[in-house]
Amino acid sequence: MSDYLIKAIDKTKNLRLLTVTAKDLVQEAQTRHDTWSASSAVLGRSLVAGVLLAGAELTDKEELTVRLLGNGPVGPTVITAQADLTVKGYVKNPHIALPPREDGHIDVKKAVGQGWLEVTKDLGLKEPYTGQVPIVSGEIAEDVAYYLTKSEQIPSAVGLSVFVNPNNTIGEAGGFMLQALPGASESLITKTIKHIDDLPALSTSFLAGMTPEDLARKILGTDCKILAKEPVAWKCDCSKEKYAEILETLKVEQLQSMIDEDHGAELTCNFCGSKYHYTEAELNAILGKKKEDKEY
Repeated sequence: MSDYLIKAIDKTKNLRLLTVTAKDLVQEAQTRHDTWSASSAVLGRSLVAGVLLAGAELTDKEELTVRLLGNGPVGPTVITAQADLTVKGYVKNPHIALPPREDGHIDVKKAVGQGWLEVTKDLGLKEPYTGQVPIVSGEIAEDVAYYLTKSEQIPSAVGLSVFVNPNNTIGEAGGFMLQALPGASESLITKTIKHIDDLPALSTSFLAGMTPEDLARKILGTDCKILAKEPVAWKCDCSKEKYAEILETLKVEQLQSMIDEDHGAELTCNFCGSKYHYTEAELNAILGKKKEDKEY
């Protein structure tokens, strides 16, 4: 498998770690949305974060949505991840390229701006749960770690990396999420954070061939235990049937207007760009069903 996620635990069983490589996944997003460098970095990091959060927190058919609501030029970013480690997402403004920082890296912080990070989890309960924290960095990794620490009370460290080639294709993408379990001592956490601080740039390491297993051992030590290896992938679950259900939620007057004025409708999925066309006859069928349900 090309893109995959590793779950690991340190030898004391007090730290858990997820590491992931996601080049193909982020490339799929870049291709579908034709993102430029800054937009690619923001979208890519957010997709990697979504996969890590899903791997850490979801089971069965649960899903979560990450909304990065910054006031920077990229605009809002929305990611939805499933328990099976499939993910989809989009940025409002895909064609953003900014001057690089002094160190040559993409200025993700400027691209994101200030605002809020929201995580909504649909765990099959009556109401989804939403946690919200201010964007404290704009680099996204620090913001996700802040969310986990403040909103979910899980001391965490997060690293996210996307390398964008000069032609806007994706050179590498990946990251990690370290979480302290209740028995973790301060000395253990401090020692492990030093391992993270001593790491070379993630993008450089991934480009040099580092695997998620390699990254896990660099952070937790060579005596850590790999618990699972699971594939991750881009996947959008949109369909013509699902968008027909959305049309059914419109008012009768709105549907009638589409029929009378446009003689049809075309809906575009924000997540993947797929277009779904509905003929006048199909809209009349939706309208008829809506009227029947209303009468009933």
